[in-house]
Amino acid sequence: MAKKAVTKKAAKKVAAKKAAKKVAAKKAPAAPAPAKKAAKKAPAKKATKAVVKTTVTARVDVGFGNSLYIRGEGAGLSWDKGVLLENVSPYEWTWTSTKAKSDIEFKFLINDELWAEGEDLTVSAGGTSISTPVFAW
Repeated sequence: MAKKAVTKKAAKKVAAKKAAKKVAAKKAPAAPAPAKKAAKKAPAKKATKAVVKTTVTARVDVGFGNSLYIRGEGAGLSWDKGVLLENVSPYEWTWTSTKAKSDIEFKFLINDELWAEGEDLTVSAGGTSISTPVFAW
């Protein structure tokens, strides 16, 4: 009888293991796949105006300690007060603007006092002017 009890216990253990395997083997019902979201359309890009860069360059030696200015009409320039040009090398000065809507008329001055000789110069909006002004010292 002891053998039968042990065998019954062993049979119960085997049956329990098989039942556990069946439970583990059974998969839980698959959850429904999430609904696909509608693709969002990118907002239409606004038309951007191209930046129009106008450059004026003067190739001149204004002397040590002096600066070169520009006066004129258009792109924020004035005939009454000059704008300092950027000294990019010992003999080269540059002024750049993105405000030009039409042609710019201009002239160079040393230290915003001594005017360059000759006629006024002109550059179109978005254009580049490279000149060599002459000054009567």
